[in-house]
This record gives sequence, C-alpha cells and structure tokens, in this order.
Amino acid sequence: MFTIATWNINSLRVRLPYVLDWLQQHQPDVLALQELKLPNEDFPLSVFQDVGYHAAFSGQKTYNGVAVLSRKPASQPMTDIANLQDPQRRILGVTIHDIRIINLYVPNGESVDSEKYKYKLGWLAKMTDFLAKEIKKHAKVLVVGDFNIAPEECDVHDPLLWKGQVLFSEPERRAFQAILQQGLVDCFRLHDQSAKEFTWWDYRMNAFKRNRGLRIDHILASQSLAAHCQRCYIDKTPRAGERPSDHVPVVAEFACCP
Repeated sequence: MFTIATWNINSLRVRLPYVLDWLQQHQPDVLALQELKLPNEDFPLSVFQDVGYHAAFSGQKTYNGVAVLSRKPASQPMTDIANLQDPQRRILGVTIHDIRIINLYVPNGESVDSEKYKYKLGWLAKMTDFLAKEIKKHAKVLVVGDFNIAPEECDVHDPLLWKGQVLFSEPERRAFQAILQQGLVDCFRLHDQSAKEFTWWDYRMNAFKRNRGLRIDHILASQSLAAHCQRCYIDKTPRAGERPSDHVPVVAEFACCP
C-alpha cells in the first residue's frame, strides 16, 4: 500500500507541531505541504529527518511555499517550469521511485474582476501545458495540492451563493477540467463520497462548525495509478484544534508501492 496526503498548513512555523502529530498518527509515505510561509533557510529539515522523513522544499519569506515529505528519498526536483516565469514559490515536482509527484499551490485569484484572477487563469493554462508533457513522459503521475478551485456544485456548501465567485467561477472550473482532460482522475470522486465533504472553511462566521466550506484541495492521479486507488478521504480532525489551518489533509491510498 502506498499512501499520499496533501495539506495546506497555512504557516509551517505555526503548525509544525500539528504536522508532526499528524505524521506520527497516520504515517503516510508522502505528505505534500502548501503555504509554508518561510524561506528555505528556515525550513525545519532536521526535525522531519528525526521522525523518518526526507524533505524537498521551495519556500519564500511570508508567502506561498511548497514541500514534499517522503519516507524514501526523492529525485529529479523541479521548482519552475519553462513557460512560467514566476518568482512565487508554488510548484514542486519530485520523483519517488517511478512515481512523478507534482505539488501545487495554485494562486487564489482574489476576485473575478482583479488582476490576480487573470494571473490565476494564465498560470493554470501554462500549468496544464506542462502537465500534459509530464504525463506523456511518466507512466505514473500524481498532481496534488491546493488548487483553489471547487470543481463541481457538490464541492460547494451553497452553489448559488458562490456562483460566479472566485474559487467557483466557470473559467476556473473549466481550467480544472482541462487539467483532468490531460489524463488525470480526481481520486476523491472515484469513490462514493458525500456531497458535503469539504477541505477548506473560512475562519469567520463559524464556517467549520456550520460546515460552510469548499473542496479545493485535490489528489489527481494518472490512469495507471487511479486504477489502484483503494480509498481517498478528507481528515477533518485537525480543523477542530487550537489555531488550526483553514484547510485539512486529503489522503489517498493505492494498492501499489513505489
């Protein structure tokens, strides 16, 4: 069995104890993290090594940042793609045995009338082109992370309220489908899941207690891996703690091992 999880931890400085606790409890083979919010020189590499994990990371001060923690060493690290000139640290690709793993922190987009929204759509278009090439090069591909897109109405607590809003606008949803059309499968929807399962809840308005959330964190697998996906679930437990991230882990289990 091979287990991978993805989690936007919204500051590794603040949530490091939560990450370590979660690793100890769940023992995944791979954990992809987003929104580290710290530069590379401050990444707590030795802390993760002490609990049995290798780490690849790409960070920056205050914002963004991605990491992949793995029980086996990762190779072929990649933090930039050729057609996307972007100083923001949002991309990390690694290979673990014969599985190519791409960890993404997709731009939020702010609002549909903003320049950040245009940037997000352009970023997604270039990423789609890149992923198409990766899928042709590698038989086994996992694309994981915070996509900042709820793909379907069942992924939103109130589709009418969110209609046309950033994270659920039609152009964003089409961009997500374009990524899937490169040969990827949404692992969570491979299985019979509740329509009210979310990965993110606003800190405001008691959103978590009222389950007013969105499913915007995803694990996508190439066809060859998706055929072996035994389970994919959302672990909401960390959201109930003190000073939690506004996101929770998504976990997928595959009946194969790297």
